[in-house]
Amino acid sequence: MKIDVNAIPSAMAIQCLPMGLATKAETYAVVDSVIQMIQASGLSYEVGPFETVIEGPLPQLLELAGQVHAHMLEQGVSTAASYIKLWSGTNMGTTEEKVGKYRK
Repeated sequence: MKIDVNAIPSAMAIQCLPMGLATKAETYAVVDSVIQMIQASGLSYEVGPFETVIEGPLPQLLELAGQVHAHMLEQGVSTAASYIKLWSGTNMGTTEEKVGKYRK
């Protein structure tokens, strides 16, 4: 059975780790530039202390993951690691449904 992956709700949690930088400030600058790319994507997202959760069509999420990973390398890091969790399904719920009640 052929399914339209654009029609199924999906979410991606991504943790981007630029390695080999001398200072915490340099590391944060690269991570901040990754978050700016996520913001510019137009997809719904929530930044957390260890990962960012992005919601949208699966093909767009996968494309964005590749773009932000490559971006870290383009920033001159010696090694880049991206840890990704993907969820897709018609009944998975949104970030707001899952954590909205816990926000201050």
